[in-house]
Formats: sequence, C-alpha cells, structure tokens
Amino acid sequence: MKSKLATLMCGAALAMTGVHAQAADMADSMTIVSWGGAYQKSQINAYAEPYKAMHPEVKVIWDESSNEAVAKLRAMNEAGNITWDLVDVVAADAIRLCDEGLAMEYDPDELLAPGDDGTPASKDFGDLIVSDCFIPQIVYSTTFGYRTDMVGDTPPTDICHVFDLEKYPGKRALEKRPINNMEWALLCDGVAKEDVYDVLETEEGQAKALAKLDTIKNQVIWWSAGADTPQLLADGEVVMGSTYNGRLFSLIEEQKQPVAMLWDAQVFDLDGWIIPAGLPADRLARVKDFLKFATDTQRLADQAKYISYGPARKSSAPLVGKHADLGIEMAPHMPTDPANAKNTFLYNYTWWADYRDDLDAKFQAWLAQ
Repeated sequence: MKSKLATLMCGAALAMTGVHAQAADMADSMTIVSWGGAYQKSQINAYAEPYKAMHPEVKVIWDESSNEAVAKLRAMNEAGNITWDLVDVVAADAIRLCDEGLAMEYDPDELLAPGDDGTPASKDFGDLIVSDCFIPQIVYSTTFGYRTDMVGDTPPTDICHVFDLEKYPGKRALEKRPINNMEWALLCDGVAKEDVYDVLETEEGQAKALAKLDTIKNQVIWWSAGADTPQLLADGEVVMGSTYNGRLFSLIEEQKQPVAMLWDAQVFDLDGWIIPAGLPADRLARVKDFLKFATDTQRLADQAKYISYGPARKSSAPLVGKHADLGIEMAPHMPTDPANAKNTFLYNYTWWADYRDDLDAKFQAWLAQ
C-alpha cells in the first residue's frame, strides 16, 4: 500500500508565519509537459492562468513533449536529472511509467480535493484511476476528420472508408505509431471488434494489420504532434486524417474550416497527469498544490469550456456548459454524446502497456521498409 502523503494545510486558520513558511518551501516555478495546440491552450485557460492569478510569484514553463514522455523520462532518470515537474500522458504511458518506477504513486484522497458535492476523489474519479500513479483529467477519443469539399457528394461514414482509395482518393494523415492504426486495420480486414486484441497478440495478427496498412501506405502523411492533422486538413494537404476529437472541434467550430467529423470507430482513451518520481521537496510541494487546484470539480468542468473533452470527475459533468467564446453548448460535441458514440472502439490501455515497446519496434521497422 502506498505511503500517506502529507496534507498541505492552508487558509485563514493558519498564522501568517505558517503561510510564509509554506510558500517558502514551495518552488517558484514549474515545468509542465503537455501536447501543445488547442488542448494545451485549454489547460492554460482552465488551470494555469487561474492558479497564477492566485500565485503571481509562480512561473509556469510549458514543454510540448508528451508524445515522447516515456523515452525522455527514461533518459532523465538514467542521467539522474529530472527537469520536468508534471507530465500529461495517456493512460497506457502512465501505466508503463508507474511500472518502471518513473512516476510517483499517490493516494487520491490525500493529494486531490474531494468533489464539490463532498465525494472523495477516489470515488469521484472511480475506475478512471487505472494506475497508482495516474491522475485522470479527461476522456477523449481519437477519430477522423475529413475535408467536406474533397469527398464529393457522399462523405465517408465508415472507418473503412479510410482504406478506400478508389472512392476517396487523396492523402491520409495517420499517427506515426502502431496504436489505433493496428486496430482500425484489423477491423477493416474483417476482424470482429471483440477479437481485435486477441488477434493482435499473435505474429500473424500483427502481420495482417501491417498488410492492411500497406494498402494505403504510399498515400499516408505520418504525424507525431496533435496539431499536425488539423494543419494538414486546413491546408488541404490531406482528404482525411486521424487526430484527437478536441483538435477537430477547434478546427471546425472555432476556425470554421470545411472539415467534418467521422465518429465511426472512434477510439476512447484517458489522459491525465503523472508526477515524475524523485522530485526535490520544494518542487514536489508546488506540484501538489497546483494539482489539488487544477483537478478539482470546477477546474475540470472549466476545461470543457475550451475543448470538447469530457471531464474525468463525475461531479464535473453536470457543470459542463457552453463554450467560453462561441457560446455553443458543449455536451453534443463530446465523444461520449449518444449521437457520436453509436460505434466506438474501447482502447485497451493495459494491453498496450504490455505490448507497446515490441510493437513500436515492429511498426518503425515497417515504416522504414
């Protein structure tokens, strides 16, 4: 069982000397790692700027390296120099980092605030706490956007249209990693949804997925950063491309680009924070203070004002309202909305935590062929 974390006490009941001592024990800067683009902007608006308004002495430095978080934290640990204070990662990466001792274990009910309704954090987040080190933030999906002016009179409605170069000619954008691509390839090669991961465990299944991807490989632009596909779609360089649903929301609703969503077989996933293991006491104290604020009921609901990702706390969901600038109701733009979730694919983060390194190597070798 993880050890109990010391609770940081604050408020009017403390003597001013105690407040000053506490502030002096906290670092005056934080390096936060995220994904860039519209998502990071939503974090800045909902979490960082309100926190800085309360703590003007704190400098927040943003790093957009979340897609390389595992490799970089491994290297930092090897070098004995952890320069990051808080890292936004997908659930599967959090599990890997936790298993390797690179992320700090925590007690949700001591590190995180209870819900606005008094529900302990462990119950408010519930099953979304998929690792002893993972602090859930959002539910999101990876799905496809397509150019409405490049698909003729019959827009794509099926995930397998991504593989149909005859009906929908043009470049596609796919993420430069096996996750999601392998699953979609198997689905479109006739594998039943419930059998995908059993098939993908086998050498034959992996070869089958790569062979399906081979059919469109010469028409793919591979992306690494979440902002890549929205830019490729905006520039008309691809007819369709995968990315996070919130990025497409920004492209469609905020930028008014001629793009629409293909929700079919959208892949549900979780995203949240990990604290790197071994932080100095002053930096850890600052991170804890920030996290208690940034993951409370109101802050998670506030993030949905800026991007169409569902808050991970149950108590936050009723507070999701309208977009901060556009004034449109955000609930219908969430991946969990019934109209959007008619055919979803549930990403198996524990499976990928086990198989990721091996399939990464095979996928990169296939890309190089």
